[in-house]
Amino acid sequence: MPLKTNDPNKKTWIPVPMDSDFPIQNIPFGVFLTRDDIITIGTRIGNTAIDLGALHQLGYFDGIPLTDDIFLQDTLNDFISDGKKTWRLVRNRISEIFDVKNDRLQNNEDHKKIVLFTMAEIEMQLPVQIGDYTDFYSSKEHATNVGTMFRDPDNALLPNWLHIPVGYHGRSSSIVTSGTPIRRPMGQTMPADADKPVFGPSKLVDFELEMAFITTDANVLGEPIPVDEAEDYIFGMVLFNDWSARDIQKWEYVPLGPFLAKNFASSISPWIVTMDALQPFKIESTAQNPEPLPYLQQKERKTYDIQLEVALVPENGVSTTLTKSNFKYMYWTMAQQLAHHTINGCNVNSGDMMGSGTISGPTADSYGSMLELSWGGKNPVALNDGTTRKFIEDNDTIIFKGYCKKDGVRLGFGKISTKLLPVYQPKKNKQ
Repeated sequence: MPLKTNDPNKKTWIPVPMDSDFPIQNIPFGVFLTRDDIITIGTRIGNTAIDLGALHQLGYFDGIPLTDDIFLQDTLNDFISDGKKTWRLVRNRISEIFDVKNDRLQNNEDHKKIVLFTMAEIEMQLPVQIGDYTDFYSSKEHATNVGTMFRDPDNALLPNWLHIPVGYHGRSSSIVTSGTPIRRPMGQTMPADADKPVFGPSKLVDFELEMAFITTDANVLGEPIPVDEAEDYIFGMVLFNDWSARDIQKWEYVPLGPFLAKNFASSISPWIVTMDALQPFKIESTAQNPEPLPYLQQKERKTYDIQLEVALVPENGVSTTLTKSNFKYMYWTMAQQLAHHTINGCNVNSGDMMGSGTISGPTADSYGSMLELSWGGKNPVALNDGTTRKFIEDNDTIIFKGYCKKDGVRLGFGKISTKLLPVYQPKKNKQ
């Protein structure tokens, strides 16, 4: 089925601000609470949110095989399960409805009042029920930096790293959407000068600049997904801040890997940008040496040119851009990650999420974590207000942004904005 949505010359009758992440070429999907306290599935053009449930009820998706309630749900899981053919039909229709030359909805004021909302009138929700979450470790620069810091610089990468997309299964219940504050975690740490662990707040809370992809129902238990088919089962992508407590992690990760240092919170952007929307921004992926085993070899090794940046805003303070990176730096592609994930027959379901792992570039200003930017705390990062940071402090807000740009079209993911609150303090009972 042809993609009708990617024409860079396509215009819409919805106002779109200059450098918006959401031109008519994007058409992402999300879930939001309307001004009438109704949860619906929707999309966005410019600063206008579009209620797809209402649009469907008014007959604008006639001719597309959709259930009556497909957009009247509080998650995208069922819609994602319908597969790529349905996604494309829906996005093509939305593109037609909001094309500047189409006056069917454009001239119907009654329908517009029902279907269209300003962003100030809605509250974004978590877009999918995430049944399972896997986090990979697929940036060679990041893995090398961490290995250099904590192991032998001459052997920074562990022997398996260049042969498999390393990953672990994380906790999905603590994944939250942008705007949801999180708390500094408590846990055990082992101070450098101590002979036994202590319990208390993590002192080394860190962001991890990642992206994540959302899958559809991909396979049945026992059947692997071939690497050259894997991307057909990826619905879209979001920005992903996989928060980390470095001091807790250092003490707990041997022998079974990440646990409390990672599962206290992760943050995602609320709009899922589809793989179809990202097609114009495909580029050649990083060369791999040594050559992967046959099940990981792709006929075409492609990735996506997605510019990423992270800013820190102290409470009542000014913003400082901490880093600028790019998704293209990933060593292992999403297709390779998904193929490896299922090579043992592991089944993947609609709404599952797979994190890329921290995305670091080749230069110090493109590193994807405070661990690297401050080099383990040895080189404090200067902020625009004259203060410094080694790691994230209480009441700091971390903001992720990501976008693509080509042929005059800018297309993006919006942002993740998350404030780190102090540790939880139980309320004292009144006597």
